[in-house]
Amino acid sequence: MTVDTPYASVRKADGADEQAVLDVLTEAFMNDPLACWLFPETSERGRLQPYFYRSLLADPTAEAYLIGGREGASLWLAPATGQTSHEGADQVFGENGARLQAVGEALAQRHPGHEPHLYLACMGVVGGRQGAGLGTAMLRHRLERADADGLAAYLEASSPRSRDLYLRHGFEDLGEPVRVADSPLLWPMWRRPRP
Repeated sequence: MTVDTPYASVRKADGADEQAVLDVLTEAFMNDPLACWLFPETSERGRLQPYFYRSLLADPTAEAYLIGGREGASLWLAPATGQTSHEGADQVFGENGARLQAVGEALAQRHPGHEPHLYLACMGVVGGRQGAGLGTAMLRHRLERADADGLAAYLEASSPRSRDLYLRHGFEDLGEPVRVADSPLLWPMWRRPRP
């Protein structure tokens, strides 16, 4: 695989970039198995996803990153020890809120709270640029700093393809996959800091 976007093009998003982060993540996850299960109607999926990502961006510990010409975005949180980042589903999600709530509760039970860590809440690359190394560049960018700070990292992979990417970067499965009702599998994953 050729990485044709320079590592240096990963940059921290600021307040003026909020809409770009929302747009990239919405497009990147339009066909993601979990997003399709959470928001089964395609027209509603595109309308509701930004509300979900906006709630993550509102977390005081949120760090968002963009790569290239707004081709990829990642969103990291730093939950306090003993705290998880999955909150109740807002009324805006209507009947989809029950699925969001159920997944959030199931994942909260698995989210490690025993030591400080970074939580990769979501990372996505727009359709035409997937497979070009952008996800790898974004991941390396933030994990290098986490390693330097001695911080572990946690995430939930929402597809076998994303799980494979994370395995290549030192993440390990944290127990069995999570499934709520007929949802797709989600893989909680943990990565210890590297020296």
